[in-house]
Amino acid sequence: MVERAPATLPAAPWTGRSDLAELVAALGPGNLRWVGGAVRDTLLGVPVKDIDAATLLHPAQVMERLQAAGIRSVPTGLDHGTVTAVLPGGPVEITTLRRDVATDGRRATIAFASDWREDAARRDFTINALYADPQTLALSDFFDGLDDLAERRVRFIGDARQRIREDHLRILRYYRFQARFGSALDAQAEEACAELAPMLKGLSRERVGGELLGLLALPDPASTLARMEQRFVLRHVLPELAAGGIAALGALVGQEEAQDVHPDPLRRLAALLPPDPKLAEQVAARLRLSAAQRKRLATAAARTDASQGAETDPRALAYRLGREEAFDRLLLAGADTAPLARWQAPVFPLKGRAIIARGIEAGPEVAQLLRAVEARWVEEGFPPEPRIATLLDEALGAAGR
Repeated sequence: MVERAPATLPAAPWTGRSDLAELVAALGPGNLRWVGGAVRDTLLGVPVKDIDAATLLHPAQVMERLQAAGIRSVPTGLDHGTVTAVLPGGPVEITTLRRDVATDGRRATIAFASDWREDAARRDFTINALYADPQTLALSDFFDGLDDLAERRVRFIGDARQRIREDHLRILRYYRFQARFGSALDAQAEEACAELAPMLKGLSRERVGGELLGLLALPDPASTLARMEQRFVLRHVLPELAAGGIAALGALVGQEEAQDVHPDPLRRLAALLPPDPKLAEQVAARLRLSAAQRKRLATAAARTDASQGAETDPRALAYRLGREEAFDRLLLAGADTAPLARWQAPVFPLKGRAIIARGIEAGPEVAQLLRAVEARWVEEGFPPEPRIATLLDEALGAAGR
């Protein structure tokens, strides 16, 4: 295919940034083009988060020119030709044009290139291989990415199987991009992902976990996950998937939308798993999640079956587990989270010294009485402090004091 004739990128807030103009001037005319997500998302009319650039210059030249222009740079990935320019409006990753020398499905050995089409050919999907001239905003489209974008079709560049063999993670990237942008399915991509899914087992768990959580963070990934299950792809990523996990995810997405709760990928991962805290911890460990994420996933997995409804009073649950954890458990159970809106958990007002002042020797009995009074206080809906004295009297009486 040949480079498409000159369509242009619509002007957007980021394309008019003065610091980007300074960056372009520093690297010299014709040496840089915007590429990837910023171009794609601008064409789709969605907010742009990150800005990436491709350049004819080698990393050392990029850093030299940025330094001469007074622009700070960070060598974030020199082995892959990437330098990050630190700008007032946000960082920009600048990567030298590349071609693959060797790939093994997990990592690539690259060589620098000088041809824009050659650089585009090593990218994953046609919609990610669109370049924009920073001065004229003229678009370069070597593989009909504009047509695919118009059709909302996620299509591999060239042979899908070959692209996946170069980087096995592209299977999960395909499904993430399909869930985010796609409507028209690409038969070649679907067949290649299903056929080569066993290759996912050779990837680092961090990369798999990151892609899975990225997919689950999208507005409504349930139909995509269902297709992954039907094509026997999901079993290679999440063999612990519960029998009704996809349906539970769909129900959770519905609850989040109905209750205007922001989507959360960890909560959605919990929906896919059986309500088994030990199993959840094993999944979190395998996906290399953080300690905080592991704890939260296990807490969500300690839920009761959704058919049993809410496990306890929402505010009591939030006090006991934490606000975020309570939202997880309530939404997974299909319960109302409204009682937690603008509610802050109060501080238990009773201290051990108040019990000691009642003649109880410092020690385990003080802690037992504190727990007993706190449990009643939570059960009664966190009554004001005067009620604490009565609850303490009752606890002391029950203890024969």
